[in-house]
Amino acid sequence: MKNPIKSVLAPILVTAMLLSCGDQKKKPGADAQTVTRESTKAAHNDQYDPGTGWQLAWADEFNGETLDTNHWNRQVEKAGRFNDEWQRYTSSTENAYVEDGNLVIKAKHESDTHGMDQYTSARLNTAGKFTFKYGKIAARIKLPESEGLWPAFWMLGANIDENGGDTPWPQCGEIDILELYGSKDDAVVEGNAHYANASNAHTMMGAVPYKLDQGKFADAFHIFELEWDAKSLHWFVDGNQYASMDLTAEELSEFHEDFFILLNVAVGGSFAGRPNDSSIFPQYMYVDWVRVYESIE
Repeated sequence: MKNPIKSVLAPILVTAMLLSCGDQKKKPGADAQTVTRESTKAAHNDQYDPGTGWQLAWADEFNGETLDTNHWNRQVEKAGRFNDEWQRYTSSTENAYVEDGNLVIKAKHESDTHGMDQYTSARLNTAGKFTFKYGKIAARIKLPESEGLWPAFWMLGANIDENGGDTPWPQCGEIDILELYGSKDDAVVEGNAHYANASNAHTMMGAVPYKLDQGKFADAFHIFELEWDAKSLHWFVDGNQYASMDLTAEELSEFHEDFFILLNVAVGGSFAGRPNDSSIFPQYMYVDWVRVYESIE
């Protein structure tokens, strides 16, 4: 028999729970974003298999209570430091934290004004803590969505001067395992690689898109992979290969050195468009795990 007291209280309790989870400053759609955040609690139904010939070399499953500082650096950068982006990257646990078995990167709008230094976010990297050359790197990620958002899972050459090395970008090399541009299409991610050519000028493979058959990347977790050896790079989404790059040319020496891992959510930028009044904040990037495998064949 239906309990009339529970029937009356249920919607009140649900509403109260949603309000208590909300951010300090709400915008239209914030409640929906909170519900999305809550739904990640039961999202760990991972069935990932790297395939034969691979042995796990390094991983972070984000099962602790806090971010593992033996694995990750919180990079602190002022607004505009990269690509004319509007956010500043902070070391705050408001912008990057571990919750319910996920790393969460939270991009926040700190005012009612759109513009430089009005947003905060996080940029995490493994520089000086974990680097590798060749292998398979994979991550299970649920991406944010909104006008002007630019989440990424990527790698930089370990010798980059930005993190204590002696080599500037792009001579250090960059591999973009995934980038999503909210101002373009929330159902599309791109893979790319950047380097310096024989004339020492910036050159890139050229962005290759992967589009979901239905829905958006913010709807669910997806697995993003990169396979890397001395001859080539190969990009995958949910096991589907969609891009590759030959690495045998002499000018591609950057891609035969150690790289470190980065995860971040940028806001705005010269390539990503700008947030506007239709944009919804805060936005969340959820990372269930990151794993690196070495070849045993």
